[in-house]
Amino acid sequence: MVAALAVRGAERGGTGRLAECEHVEITGTAQHAAWQSRTLPPVERVRAGLWSIPVPIPHNPLRYVSVHAFALDGGGLGLLDTGWESDESWAALTDGLSSIGAAVTDVRGVLVTHLHFDHLGLASRVREASGAWIAMHPADATVVAGLNATGAAEAVAGEIEFLVGLGADREEATSDVGPPERMEAFLRMAVPDRFLEDGEVADFPGWRMRAVHTPGHTPGHLCFAEENARLLFSGDHVLPRITPNISTGQRGAADPLRDFLESLAAVRDLDPDEVLPAHEWRFRGLDTRVDALTGHHEQRLTELLTAIRDHPGSTPWDLAAYLTWSRPWEQYERRMRIFAVTETDAHLRLLASRGLVVSSGGPVPTWTLGVR
Repeated sequence: MVAALAVRGAERGGTGRLAECEHVEITGTAQHAAWQSRTLPPVERVRAGLWSIPVPIPHNPLRYVSVHAFALDGGGLGLLDTGWESDESWAALTDGLSSIGAAVTDVRGVLVTHLHFDHLGLASRVREASGAWIAMHPADATVVAGLNATGAAEAVAGEIEFLVGLGADREEATSDVGPPERMEAFLRMAVPDRFLEDGEVADFPGWRMRAVHTPGHTPGHLCFAEENARLLFSGDHVLPRITPNISTGQRGAADPLRDFLESLAAVRDLDPDEVLPAHEWRFRGLDTRVDALTGHHEQRLTELLTAIRDHPGSTPWDLAAYLTWSRPWEQYERRMRIFAVTETDAHLRLLASRGLVVSSGGPVPTWTLGVR
């Protein structure tokens, strides 16, 4: 599912929304207040030499991504993520840098948490303006290279076939995916200059930014543990209010929800002083939030098992309609419906790996409860 991998942010379609955890301490109070008032939060100095810059995501319920700027020893800046590729977002990024007495030409390097357009989109402009290097995990770099080698018509056709394979009516799938011209921007994203593997420390002089590979939301998603200040930059992996979208796709992992749950367990006990996510607001209480996210998915798995018991022989497309979403299923269409169905498919694959459900096989598999 080419375009979905390219554009999907944390919880694009309003699917499977997880309520804000009451035991998590909100530390980004200005960010939280801005969220409640539906405004853009201010540029903030988070620590000495570290700022958060909100970069808007046009026409999207996530509203903005928090780009983090680091003052580097020896001069210049490092960025963590860049924002959505649009003139509005570029202006917000450059104005934000100006407000801290810097310019995009000061950027020496860019760390990218993952390949989605709201994180990687502006990286090409930053590199062109500054000569900065771009680094990301090789698993996501491989996906980006594959996207860039794909024509828009080919991408649309591939996504339609993927959805038909999940049980979609071809006409509905064609309508939901949309025309090729909508895909073109997502098929020319920045290919990184450098790779970062799990455990490697990024080239940000004066900082100890250790890469933590957390696949699930994307195959190469990275969090960054800043070991001097005891901060965790969690990207889209752990957010304070919603659960990130975990979906299947043409270029995705075979069992992305299993990957995500294992990645949650891997960061649960890091015990940072503060978590700085890419969306919403900063918080404390990583272990509590991880437990809530894990519990949420276990509840969704139980709900899906019930739907399969009540509707045996259903496709993923059919089963999505029987689950609880953040709005009535009849209101779901286009990307929202695609994300819901591919999330459902991810949950089905995990249930299958646990031996709880079985597939009929064939070009359009249907699902029934396993025999135990």
